[in-house]
Parts: sequence; structure tokens; C-alpha cells
Amino acid sequence: ATMSPPVPAAPFWPRMAKLLLLVLQLCTPGRAPQGSPQSQRCPSACICTSDLLSCSRQTLQHVPQALPPTTTTLDLSHNALTHLRDRWLAALPHLEALHISHNQIRDLSPQAFHNASYLRHLDMSSNHLHAVKTHYFEALVSLEELLLYNNCIARVDENAFAKLSGLRKVYLSWNNLTTFPFHAVQGLGIYNLRTLDLSSNSLSSIPVEILAVLPENIGNGLYLHNNPIRCSCPLYLMLQRWKQRGFSSVKDFFEEHTCKVSDNVPRSLIKFLKYNTTFENCSAGPEDAHLSPLQAIVDQPILLTCNTSLLPEATTYMWISPYHEPIKHPGNSNHSLEVFRNGSLRITMAKPWHSGVYVGLAINSPHNFSRLCEVNVTVQYPKPAGETFSTGLTTLLGCIVSLVLVIIYLYLTPCPCLSCCKKPAPLSTPQECSAQSSILSTTPPATEGPNRKASANKHVVFLEPIRETQNGKIRLALAEDFPDPKHPKVLQLKSDTESISSVFSDTPIVS
Repeated sequence: ATMSPPVPAAPFWPRMAKLLLLVLQLCTPGRAPQGSPQSQRCPSACICTSDLLSCSRQTLQHVPQALPPTTTTLDLSHNALTHLRDRWLAALPHLEALHISHNQIRDLSPQAFHNASYLRHLDMSSNHLHAVKTHYFEALVSLEELLLYNNCIARVDENAFAKLSGLRKVYLSWNNLTTFPFHAVQGLGIYNLRTLDLSSNSLSSIPVEILAVLPENIGNGLYLHNNPIRCSCPLYLMLQRWKQRGFSSVKDFFEEHTCKVSDNVPRSLIKFLKYNTTFENCSAGPEDAHLSPLQAIVDQPILLTCNTSLLPEATTYMWISPYHEPIKHPGNSNHSLEVFRNGSLRITMAKPWHSGVYVGLAINSPHNFSRLCEVNVTVQYPKPAGETFSTGLTTLLGCIVSLVLVIIYLYLTPCPCLSCCKKPAPLSTPQECSAQSSILSTTPPATEGPNRKASANKHVVFLEPIRETQNGKIRLALAEDFPDPKHPKVLQLKSDTESISSVFSDTPIVS
């Protein structure tokens, strides 16, 4: 038997030379091994994994210089950072989450977050920020979550979030906000924003007419509890409507919604959703609780009205279209919707896209009271003139056909066999297939035999009690006029339910 030659081993000395060279590189001070540059080393005060860099709780006053470029999550929370240098994230091209909470940052330089276009999560809560300026986060075009709660923020610039089209969650609770640019919320990628937390601030008033036109997804995540907002019927009605629709922002913090009764009394805060007796008049009208339906035809005018008879004269009216468009007197820009002085809304020429829910607001300027009504408008195309007639005619014809079929079934049932439809044979020689028709006939024959009595015209069959059966059939007792029962063609009826019911269904038995 032949054996395969042994595989030659790798040369020993070349391998030993490479190993010695690597040891010399590691032992030489100030020199990093090839393939491992200084920038990839983990900072001494941090913990590194493949894509996570944690430098939390190290009392850092400055961000470490060398950061591994493979980092996707950087944690610098619970330190003593006061400043972030420009473009400090340029060395982290794959960074997606940044945690800088619980530091002492008061301001951000114009280019602090440049070169961080992939950042999606930013946590700067529990710092010392006093404002949210326009240049703070404008470079974070991929940002989805922004946590700024528990700062000292008293102002948010109107365009602070204008370029963040993918922003989904913004947390600004526990700050010092007295106002907020709500009208700028519509620029926040209005269909992406899901959470806007403004709770536990110092908001004294909110524009109900602007919040009412926000999409439902923002209303569900707009948190306004624990704010000294001035009490008003528009605010009460809006929050009650959100509660009825099951919005989490009101349902989950029902008792935390407070309002300020008087500006002269600093502590005049009440839980106006829980104790709503003060605002009973706000929802006195039936239009506040019910959605009135209204159907209209295409190209016809529509007039929407609210009950304004109890309102004072100094009242301004506003309607909100299904497309969240606020409409005041005299109407919208293209004059397709008009608002009159008495609060009525007129749709000059109804179109299918005018269908939807219209919300009417009546605001009393001196006391900021309002009444609200909602109308669900449905615009349909007119039906063809002959459609109603043709539908009724079809229904009538269907009824007639059904009635004829019933009559045919009851009175014109076909014979059981073809031979029954032929000319009936004399009663003296009945056929087996015509036993049913012959034995139930009470008509005397055309000619009588000489030995037949006049009173023997009763050709009746009597059924004996079910005593004797043969092969499941009932034997018949024949009258005196019938042939001998011992005749080979003596009549027998099936004992099944179908035969008995057919015998007694149409012709009565005469004794």
C-alpha cells in the first residue's frame, strides 16, 4: 500500500522573526503597532466594546481627545462637562446615540454638532441650558429623539427645530418655559412628530385655535399638564374632547391638568378636568357632545351653523376645516369657504374633497369664553334619474317571479312518472304507477256493469292499522268494487313518509 507524502511544515525562522518584530513594537514607548493607530485606543477613563464607548461618572471636565471611530453609542453622562468644542464628533462618523445628561453645559457653539449627520438620539437632559437657539441642532438632520428636560430653558426659538424633518420625540418638561412657538410645530415633519412634552413648565396661555388644527398624532402626544395655564372654556373643551378620543396626553395625566383661575391670585390653581363644576356652562350646548351629520350633493352650496343665540355680541368666530385649516371672517384665500359675522360657514360649491369634520369655535374676547360645535359633512355625487325607478322595477319583477314559482310548485306538481300523464286506464285494471290517482278518485265510471248496485259508486281505499308489513310496505284493505286482493297486481303503498304525505296531500278521503 502506498502512503501519501507528509505535508511540509512552515519554515520556523520566518515566523519567529515576525513575532520578535511585534514584541519590539509593543515594547517601544510612544509607538503604536501597525494597524492600531492611536485614534483607535480606548481612553483610560472609559470602557470600550466593539461599538459602545462609556465614559460615565468619571468627573470629566473635557471630552477625551482620542475616540474610537467605530463607536455608535457614546455615554458621557454624569460628568462635569461645561463646553463642547466645534466639530468634536468628526472622529465618530458612525455615531447614532449620544448621552450627555447630568453635566454643566450652559451653551452650545454654532458648530458643536457639525459632522454628526447620522446622530438619531441626543440626550442633553439635566444640564444648565437657558435657551434652545436656532443653531443648536440644525446640523442633526437625522435626529429622531431629543431630550432636553430638567434644564433652565426659558425660550425656544421659532426655527429651533425647523430643519429636523425626521424628529419624532421632543422632551422639554421641567424647564422655565412661559411661551412656546406652537405654530412652528407644523414644520417639525408634522406627520413624524409623536411626542412633544411641555409639562411642568410655566406656560400661562396656549393658543387653542392653533392646537385645534394640529393632526391627531400630535394631540395624542402633546403633554401640557402641570402648567399654570389661564382657565378658559376653549382649553377645557379641547382637553375634554381629547379625553373622549382616548388621547394618552390627557387620559394618563387626568388629575395633573391644572389651570389658573385669576392672575391676581398666584396660587389659584385648580384641577379643572377633575373638578369641572366651574365649567359646566362650557358644555351646556348639545353640539359640544354630539357630532352632527350633514349630507350634501356635489356643486351645491352648504351652510354650517352653530347655536350662537346665547353668546354675547362681542364674539369672534373661527372654523377649522378637515384639512386643519383655520378659517376666519371673511373666508379662505380662494373664497371657496366663507365665514359670516354670525358665525355661519358657507361652502360655495361643494366638492367631494370638502367632506370631513368641520369644527366651529366661538370665542368671547373679554372673558375668553367659547362655544364649540362639530359637523360631519359628506358630499356625494347625485344618483342617475332612472336608477331609483329601475331598482324598484327590478324588485317588483323579482317578487312576481317568486310568486309564480310558488303557485307552480303548489298546484302544478308534475306526475311521479311519465305513464301517469297518459290517458288513465279503467279502474278495474289499475296500473301500479297510477295507484295514487286511481284509488283516490271518487268519480263513477262511465258505464256500470249489470251486477253493480247504484250505491256501489264509492271507490274508496281504507288503510288498515299498521299490523302487518311486508318488505317495509303497508297492506291495503280494498273496497268491494276492487278486484280480488289475491290478484297478482294488488296495490301496495310504500310506508315511507313521502308516500303517505302524497296520498293525503291533495284529495280528501270520503267514507
